Amino acid sequence: MASILIVEDEAKMRRLLEMNLGEQGFTTFSAGDAETGLKLLNQNPIDLVLTDFRLPGMNGIEFLQAARRVNAAVPVIIMTAYGSVESAVEAMKVGASDYVLKPFSLEELALVVRKELDASNLREENRSLREALGRRYKYENIVARSEKMQAVLALVERVAPTSATVLIGGESGVGKDLVARAVHQHSHRASGPFVKINSTAIPETLLESELFGYEKGAFSGATASKPGKFELANKGTLFLDEIGDVPQSIQVKLLRVLQEREFERLGGTKTLKVDVRLIAATNRDLRAALEEGTFREDLYYRLNVVAIDIPPLREHKEDIPDLARFFLEKFARESGEPAKQITPAALELLVRFHWPGNVRELENILQRAVALSAGNVIDAADIHFDPAPQRPSAETVPVLPEGMTLEQWEEEIIREALHRANGNKSQAARSLGLSRNALRYRLSKMGVPDSAEKDS
Repeated sequence: MASILIVEDEAKMRRLLEMNLGEQGFTTFSAGDAETGLKLLNQNPIDLVLTDFRLPGMNGIEFLQAARRVNAAVPVIIMTAYGSVESAVEAMKVGASDYVLKPFSLEELALVVRKELDASNLREENRSLREALGRRYKYENIVARSEKMQAVLALVERVAPTSATVLIGGESGVGKDLVARAVHQHSHRASGPFVKINSTAIPETLLESELFGYEKGAFSGATASKPGKFELANKGTLFLDEIGDVPQSIQVKLLRVLQEREFERLGGTKTLKVDVRLIAATNRDLRAALEEGTFREDLYYRLNVVAIDIPPLREHKEDIPDLARFFLEKFARESGEPAKQITPAALELLVRFHWPGNVRELENILQRAVALSAGNVIDAADIHFDPAPQRPSAETVPVLPEGMTLEQWEEEIIREALHRANGNKSQAARSLGLSRNALRYRLSKMGVPDSAEKDS
């Protein structure tokens, strides 16, 4: 079993942690101050450090930085009081793996410790990722001949058996849902449910009840109680797509589920416990969302335990011939007819295209080619790409009205969009090409109150 260094100045708490972790089979080392803890870390093979944020002589940040100089790879879990969440987040920014809030249950602490040890083992294995690429990974419904996609599958292979939370990134249409299913199907939860929810497909007013369920009478029309997606995914996996568009009010509840594995239904008072692995996906830059203030830092660090970034199709075009044949066979199975062949000229045309819509666009274009081709062979003439959006010429590019700054012009455009949408923020956001949260952020900077809006 792993060895754990406990750094805690309160003797009773230190002894309690020693006994509890020792009973679970861990080897424990303990110290009452940072200096002793650093000596033990330097002298012993430590797999994880569990430290209080407030220590005599050093604070948690200073101890963390010193521990990193002794052993840069060892995961560090910070224990901090409930009112010091900001300090814990700062610690995660400089290298802490996770944190727990005091008071915590020993069961909760054990879950966090095991999760971080799993993630640490995963990181160790990933150091030999390049060597592992000598093996060809195969997953159902995923075509991956290229080195970049093989790297994605190699990471899936390593993260799937662990309990680590996964954040999948990539442009729209790259196949994030397929990778999420692959993680689930190769985990110890494979016999449990795989529940998917797309946050952008559900109105904000309904998203909370969809995730957490509701009790009878919680709102008008709630004639009976209904479980949410977290309950339905118990003992399995919940795949939350487009996590970057989840409102901040719901981000708080997601953070609680990740930390404490519990929640209440909408309109309910009973606390429900769940055992769910969360896989989140986004096509947005969550770092930019952090800077805008539309995404919580503490939730981001909870989600981003293991990141899987899927490359766009234009970066692994060597997979296009195999993808084309895969889709043609799929269409044949669905129609009950023989699969159509594709000529080298048609394949060359597909490989040369820039694929802004990624694999999803490739599937749609091939489906169109199957429908329009006269014979059993698809040639270059049967390939029809979607027309590119027209870009304005240099002469037609609008300039700012005289005497108006860019910021003032942006505010004017936002106010006009709200006026045309009759105050509906969701509709206005869509017309501006923004997420609802990004629009709210801009409105708050303009001093526009976040009042109730009409249904979208």
